Amino acid sequence: MHKRLLIVLTIQLAVANAFGQRTALADYVNTLQGTNSSHELTRGNTYPTTALPFGMHTWTPQTGNNGDGWKYQYHKKSIRGFQQAHQCSSWSNDYAVFSLMPVIDKLTVNENERATGFEHTNEVAKPYYYKVTLNNNITTEMAPVERGAHLRFSFPKGHDAFLVLDGYTGLSGVKIFPEEKMITGFVNNGRGFQKGWKSYFVLVFDAPFTAYGTWDNTNGNTQPGKQEIEGKGAGIYLQFKEGAAVQVKTASSYISEEQAKLNLKRELGKYRNLEQTKAAAKDIWNNHLSKILVEGGSEEDKATFYSCFFRASLFSRKFYEVDKDGKPYYFSPYDGTVHDGYMFTDTGFWDTFRAQFPLNALLYPEMHGRYMQALLAAYKQCGWLPSWSFPNEQGSMIGNHAISLLSDAWAKGIHSFDPKIALEAYSHEANNKGPWGPANGRDGYQEYNRLGYVPYPKFHEATAKTLEYAYDDFCAYNLAVATGQEKYAKEFGQKMLNYKNVFDNSTGFMRGKDENGNWIKDFDPIEWGGPYTEGNAWHWLWSVFHDVKNLSKMLGGDEAFCAKLDAVFTEPNNVKVGTYGGMIHEMTEMVMANLGQYAHGNQPIQHMVYLYNYGGQPWKSQFHAREVMRKLYNSTEDGYPGDEDQGQTSSWYVLSALGFYSVCPGTNEYVFGSPAFKKITISLENGKKFVINANGNSAENVYMHGAALNGKAYTKTFITYQDIAAGGTLSFDMKKTPDLTRKLQPQDLPYSISK
Repeated sequence: MHKRLLIVLTIQLAVANAFGQRTALADYVNTLQGTNSSHELTRGNTYPTTALPFGMHTWTPQTGNNGDGWKYQYHKKSIRGFQQAHQCSSWSNDYAVFSLMPVIDKLTVNENERATGFEHTNEVAKPYYYKVTLNNNITTEMAPVERGAHLRFSFPKGHDAFLVLDGYTGLSGVKIFPEEKMITGFVNNGRGFQKGWKSYFVLVFDAPFTAYGTWDNTNGNTQPGKQEIEGKGAGIYLQFKEGAAVQVKTASSYISEEQAKLNLKRELGKYRNLEQTKAAAKDIWNNHLSKILVEGGSEEDKATFYSCFFRASLFSRKFYEVDKDGKPYYFSPYDGTVHDGYMFTDTGFWDTFRAQFPLNALLYPEMHGRYMQALLAAYKQCGWLPSWSFPNEQGSMIGNHAISLLSDAWAKGIHSFDPKIALEAYSHEANNKGPWGPANGRDGYQEYNRLGYVPYPKFHEATAKTLEYAYDDFCAYNLAVATGQEKYAKEFGQKMLNYKNVFDNSTGFMRGKDENGNWIKDFDPIEWGGPYTEGNAWHWLWSVFHDVKNLSKMLGGDEAFCAKLDAVFTEPNNVKVGTYGGMIHEMTEMVMANLGQYAHGNQPIQHMVYLYNYGGQPWKSQFHAREVMRKLYNSTEDGYPGDEDQGQTSSWYVLSALGFYSVCPGTNEYVFGSPAFKKITISLENGKKFVINANGNSAENVYMHGAALNGKAYTKTFITYQDIAAGGTLSFDMKKTPDLTRKLQPQDLPYSISK
C-alpha cells in the first residue's frame, strides 16, 4: 500500500514539475521585444501583440496616430487607443482596424486630446495578456482569442467613465443596441481591397450604458443619444457608471456580421470573465511554445528564444473562418467572393521564404500543407501567385518566391497540392509582369529571358533580381524533376544558372550590367542601392542558395571562398549611400552591429554565416552563428538588429538556436551552425520527438565535436527534414576550440546543384 502510494506521489510530482516547466514558457515571452523603433533606426519594428498563434486578429496598445505605421513605439509617452491590428510592418501600415479608448471625467473623442500618459513599469506584455495602468489610474487589460479579444476597462472611483470607439481611417459604420449592451459595425480601412470588402465586428458588454452617442473622427463632432452612424471615420462613445469595471468581448469577421457573432459565441461564449479567457490563452501559448523545449542556458537566453519563437508564430495569419457546421471558409481578398477551404495572408515571401516557412514546415506540416493549397487558390482567384500578401497581393520587394514555398514543401514530403498547377502558375509568373508591384510577376522578364540577366539601369535593383530569379527558377526545376514535369524542368533548368551572368571575375562580386553587356562603371562594393536591393555587393554576392559549391569555384576554390567570407566580417563597416541618397535604417543598423559588412538586420545576407560548411570550414559557421545570436538578439525593446519582418528574423534565431538553418529552401536540408542550449526537445506533429544534445555547451564552448545521430557517428554538415521528422537524437560534444582535424568528404557537404 505504501509502495503504491509512493509511486502515485512520484508520478504526480513528475507531472507537476513538467507542467510547471511547460506553463512557465509563455511567461518567458516579452511582447515589447523590438518595439524601440523609428524610421531612422529599427530594433524590430514590432508592437506588443496580444494574440493566439497565427490568429486572424491581434490586439495592441496604440501610441501612434491613426494611420501611422509606427503604431507602438517604446519611447512614446502616451496611449491613444487599444486596437484590433494586423500590421506586418511599419512600412506597410495596417488594415481592418478599429480602436477602443477609456476616458474619465469629460468625454474626449479626439485621438490627440484623449491620449493619456503611461509608464512601462505599469505594463504587463505577454502573448496571452496585456495590462497597463495609465497615469490617470484607468487600467486596461486584454486577453486574445483567434478572431477577437476579451478586454476590461477599470475606471477609478469617483470619476465619470467613458469608452470611445474610433473607426480609424476609411469607411466605417457602427450601431448601438443599449438593451442588449451590444455594438455592431464594420470598418473598411486598408488598401487594395476587392469589391467593397469590410471587416465586421461585434462587441458585447457586461455593464449597462448610462449614456451613448456617435461621433465623427474627421471633425470631432458628437451626436448624443444617436444610435447609428456610417461614414469616413465614424465611431461611437459609451458612458458607464462612475468607477465601473467594464468587460467587453469582441470578435470580427470578413464574411458577415452574423459570422462575427458566431465567432464571438464560439471563441468567447464559454468564458465568464477575462481571467478565464486569459488562462485559456496562456494554456494555448504554453502548449504551442512547448513544441520546442530548451534546457541549459541562462534565463535571458530562454527569454530571447521564446520571445523570438512567439514572433515566429504570428505569421502567416489565418484568414479563414469556421461556419455554423464547422467547415472552414473565407472571404477572398483576391476576388472579393466567399470560398470554401483555408486562406492565409499577411506575409512577404521575400523575407519569409528563407526561414519562417522552413520552420513552419518542420513544426506544423498540416497547416503548411493547407498554406500550399491557399497559394494555388489565390492564383486561381486573381491570376497570380502571391508574393507579398497584405491581405491581398501587393507585389512588394523582388523575386517570385511562392515557388520556393511550394518546392520546399514538396521536397519535405508535404504533397498537399497539384505540382502541375504549381508549375503552371510559376511559369505564368516568370513570363509576365503583373500590375501590383515589382514582385507581382517578373520585373524585366523579357530581358532576363533574352539576355540571361536583368539589365541595369534599365531596371532598378537588377542584379538582385537576377540572383533571386535564378534561385526561383531552380526551385521550379527541382519541383519539376521531382514530379516528372519534363517541360518545366527543361524551361527552368536552362535559367537556374543565370547567376553566373552577373558575376565579375575581375572584382569577385556580383555586379550591375547594362543591356549591351557592359559592367556599370565606378564600382565600389560598399555602395548601396542601384543594382542591389537594400544592400551592397558584399551582401548580394552570396545569394546563390542553390549552387554555393560553384560560387566557391568561381571565387577561386574553397580556401579563397572562405577567405572572402572572412572578409565580410573584417572589412570596415563603412557605407556609401549610393542611389538612396542618404542613410537608411538598414545602413545605420549595419554600422551599429560593428560586424564589418555583415548586415544581419536585412534578409539578403542572413544565410551567409552557414556557407563555411560548403567550403570545408564548418567551425567558422559554428562561431559566427553563435556570435550573431549573442550580439544582435535579446528579449528587450532593443531585441532585434533591424526589422523583424513577419517572423523571418525571429525564425532565423529559432532555427539557429536549434543548431541549423535553411540555407536553400526547395531542398530538404538544414545546414549546421551551433546549438544555443545544452538540450533541445522538438515535439513533432506526428507524435515523435527529436532531441538535440549539445554536451558541455556554454557561451565559450560553441564548437561541435563528435556528432552522432541515434548513436551512430554522423559526418555530414547538414541534417535532412526527413531525419528530423523520423524522431531520434542528434548529439554533439561542445568544446572551446574547433575541430580542425575533421576530414569532410563530398557527401558530407550541403546541397549544390553543380555538386
